[in-house]
Amino acid sequence: MASEGVRQRAHKPNGQGTKVMDEKCERDDEPHPGGAIKHGAWEQALRIALFGLYYVGSCVSIHLSQILGSWLYFYDQEWYYAFMALTKQHFGILVVTMQQWWSPIKMRVSWDKSVRGQIRQTEDGRLETDFPERMVLIANHQIYSDWLYLWWIAYTARLHGHLYIILKESLKWIPLIGPAMQFYSFIFLSRKWETDKPRIAHRLQKLNMTHPGPGGKRHLSPMWLLIFPEGTNASENGRKKSKSWADKTGIEDARHVLLPRSTGLQFCLEELHETVDYIYDCTMAYEGVGRSEYAQDIYTLYGLYFQGRRPKSVNLHWRRFLISEVPFNDTEKFNAWILERWREKDEMIEQYLNTGRFPADNYEDEPKMNGHAPGKETTSKKQGRFIETEVKPVNRIEFLQMFVPWLAVALAFNVLFKLWRMLKVLMFWR
Repeated sequence: MASEGVRQRAHKPNGQGTKVMDEKCERDDEPHPGGAIKHGAWEQALRIALFGLYYVGSCVSIHLSQILGSWLYFYDQEWYYAFMALTKQHFGILVVTMQQWWSPIKMRVSWDKSVRGQIRQTEDGRLETDFPERMVLIANHQIYSDWLYLWWIAYTARLHGHLYIILKESLKWIPLIGPAMQFYSFIFLSRKWETDKPRIAHRLQKLNMTHPGPGGKRHLSPMWLLIFPEGTNASENGRKKSKSWADKTGIEDARHVLLPRSTGLQFCLEELHETVDYIYDCTMAYEGVGRSEYAQDIYTLYGLYFQGRRPKSVNLHWRRFLISEVPFNDTEKFNAWILERWREKDEMIEQYLNTGRFPADNYEDEPKMNGHAPGKETTSKKQGRFIETEVKPVNRIEFLQMFVPWLAVALAFNVLFKLWRMLKVLMFWR
């Protein structure tokens, strides 16, 4: 049965952070910010079964498509990477439909003047972004679902087939998903720079390569390179490491974010600055997470998708920085630069905790994006402009695209089988 309170969060005996106790362990005096459990045991079981059927079935189909197209690498690498981008689009569609069907959440998107005119809402309520084809994307990291929402943003820019993520090496060995991410050319880090540097350099060299196009002109492929400079999602253990790093370096720790590490991001900018113009920065906050609390402890993946315990809103605030103005060639200055950006994030989250809103662009003129008015923005003189929307696809049957490669294979085999039968008949009559 649906239960009313909040899960208790207890310290682990070994001091390695917090863990969420069983959903049945409740406190009536502190209601869960996501509300009561909305789905009973039988409904949860049904949701798990349907989710597993759709998610696992789609992942299997996408991964088999990757394997099907892997031979292209030895025939024509241009075709290979184009095919892998197509399968990455399919996974982006899976992410969007998965969120819409099992975990619909109000998304509140705001921005500052640096991205003015690049975000709008369509007449049917969807979010559209006019972000560039190539960027470095950085964000604070709160919960494992962060990257899903950022992939959705790539989808709103129709660039969901060109997202590259830098992530920890242990994820490389997750059954099914790990090999699929390797086909996607994601970058896996061991947290040892002498090991990681050549890996990143090799992948960035690939992302910097130009490709032949119409008329003999060469072009760069689209690329969104996603980096979480904090290195891990916010947790009690992460907070301790952040505090330890602050004490070691003699700087003040942050309140709501983890202190960023600069080495990987600085190297990426050094390698990409000639082919990428901007860093796009997203600050994320989940409604209902209070001071000294961690989103991962309150909103578990099980709660989000199967129990119906979701935040009332997920808040994304966007800004951008011109790479040519970032001191990436000077380590000391770059450390100060990225630290200052995270201090600003800390202040923005503090404002969010106090007001329920991120600071937003507060302008009087009506910007346009590709000749269109900004759409259904919500405007407040105090809060500026923001958009409230949901994660949803362009059309309801778009998810069928991920099964098209196998439909094509089935049709090809059907044609070959019929030709073989016709040849048998002809050979018989001879």
